[in-house]
Order: sequence, then C-alpha cells, then structure tokens
Amino acid sequence: MSTDMTRIDAKFADLAAKGQKAFVTYVMAGDPDFDTSLEIVRGLPAAGVDVIELGLPFTDPMADGATIQLAGQRALEGGMTLQRTLDLARAFRENDDTTPIVLMGYYNPIYSRGVDKFLVDAKDAGIDGLIVVDLPPEEDAELCIPAQKAGLNFIRLATPTTDDKRLPTVLQNTSGFVYYVSITGITGAANAVATDVGPEVARIKSQTDLPIIVGFGIKTPEGAADIARVADGAVVGSAIVEKIAQGQSPADVLAFVKSLADGAHSA
Repeated sequence: MSTDMTRIDAKFADLAAKGQKAFVTYVMAGDPDFDTSLEIVRGLPAAGVDVIELGLPFTDPMADGATIQLAGQRALEGGMTLQRTLDLARAFRENDDTTPIVLMGYYNPIYSRGVDKFLVDAKDAGIDGLIVVDLPPEEDAELCIPAQKAGLNFIRLATPTTDDKRLPTVLQNTSGFVYYVSITGITGAANAVATDVGPEVARIKSQTDLPIIVGFGIKTPEGAADIARVADGAVVGSAIVEKIAQGQSPADVLAFVKSLADGAHSA
C-alpha cells in the first residue's frame, strides 16, 4: 500500500476541512469526439466538480444503462481507445494538477494492455484511481493490489444488495472513497431517494473511515443536494451524458454541471 497521499485523498481532506460535500461527475472519454470531450473535461473543475470519473469506452458494457452504452459507442466510433483515453487525461493535466481523475470501466482493455504496463502508463498520464466494475474482490490479486502498490486508489462499488456479511470483503483493499450505487441494477435508471440512502450510508460508515459517495439516479440540483446531505458527496453521470448526447455545446453542458455542483455544495 502506497503511503503517499493521492490527489483523491488530498481532495477529500480539503473538502472535510471546509465542511463541504464532494461533487463527482462521470463523462465518457471521447464522447462525442476527442476534442469536444477534452473541452468538457477541462471545464469541469471551474464548474464546481471535485472529482472527475472518466469512462473508458468498451465494446460490451454490461453494467451500464442505455445512456452510457450509447456514449461508449459514440466514443468508439470516433476512434477512442485506452491509449487515447490516457492521452485525454494527460492533456487535462497540462492545466490542472490537483483535480483527481478516476478511470472507470471494464477489465478487458486493461488486461489486453498488460496490467503492469497499464499501471505505469495510467500513473504517468495523471490517473489517480480506478473503478473496474467487473472485477470482484475475489480477483484482487489481478489488478487491485498491483494498483495500490503503484500508488493508485482502487475504488469499489457497494450496492443495496451488499449485505453485512459481504461488506467487509468489498471494503478490504479499497481506498480513496466508496462508491455507493443507490439503485440496484443499471446506471441511469430510476431516481435516487435520499430516505432510502441515509441508513445505507450509515451502515457502510460503521465499517470504514473512507468517504461514501452516492451515485445513480441523480438528475437535478435538488437531487444532488438531497443525496449530498446524507452522504459525503454525490455522483452525477447519465444526466450529464444525456446533454452531450443531445449535441449541447460544451458551454451548455458545463452550465448544467455547475447547477448540479451548486446543489451538491449547498448540502
């Protein structure tokens, strides 16, 4: 386990010191194309985003809802690859050395590149953490342990079906934060209800000191505020990706992001 403080750790320490909740956004790298995507990602910190989750496009995204699946297709059709995704992160880092980037995706592209090479390249490109949705804790030796050794946070998903017996397994070797998926199933579906989430967050908090960030189903500033009140922060993904899908300009997408950020930070 690397003892160096990652950008993620530093960001959450800073937010805690200010008594502020985290606002986390997800966008698909390369959607709708590399340049537009980079322009949006570059604008996220000024729009109030504390942590950026960057989707790694993959041909078979089984855990994602239609919105994210289509975003991945647009990115792949535009020539997006793991290498181009790292290039995008590296380009972002030219102007921003503090906002954490979490790469979120599936294991196959990482495995294809070779874990050791990927970890060196990801760290070098300025990636701070990984969320790999199809690698359970039982597979920690594959990527999670090497990632931690390389100084990257390995962030795990917890869901309403993660019972008390399963939770310690999910939390072992997890660092950075815990991503609580407030609705079982796929991304972008029903709205999150804060009353359901509060007790769940408390249950996870009883077993870890890590920040608990809640995502899936937040579409409005009010929704972001409601969730941020009962957790350490809120994640918005599909609602932002939807605006990109509609062909909205980066400026309009970022204005929408800022409204959500203001909601989350008001909590």
